[in-house]
Amino acid sequence: MSLSTHVLDTATGLPATGVAVMLERRTEQGTWQQIGGGETGEDGRILDLLEGAPTVSGQHRLTFDTGAYLGDEGFYPEVTVTFVVADPWQHHHVPLLLSPYGYTTYRGS
Repeated sequence: MSLSTHVLDTATGLPATGVAVMLERRTEQGTWQQIGGGETGEDGRILDLLEGAPTVSGQHRLTFDTGAYLGDEGFYPEVTVTFVVADPWQHHHVPLLLSPYGYTTYRGS
């Protein structure tokens, strides 16, 4: 599996740089285990969130540290997106569109 993300600041129309993102997967015991992460670059992207982690199907989640990026202007100090990986051999792209008072996400390509 390969996994990437892109954070776009919809209030400014620019990529959100320096947003820390943590990737976790749900274990068989129901707990969350960190398997990757990173920080968005100048283009707002992280191209490889897995950092060499094994390919697995199941529930995963991304946690975006939006509070550090938005500061006092932000209503959401973090955004967590939980998703299911059915085919671990496919590429998954999970973008985040962010503004001080709202966000949206979708499965990208």
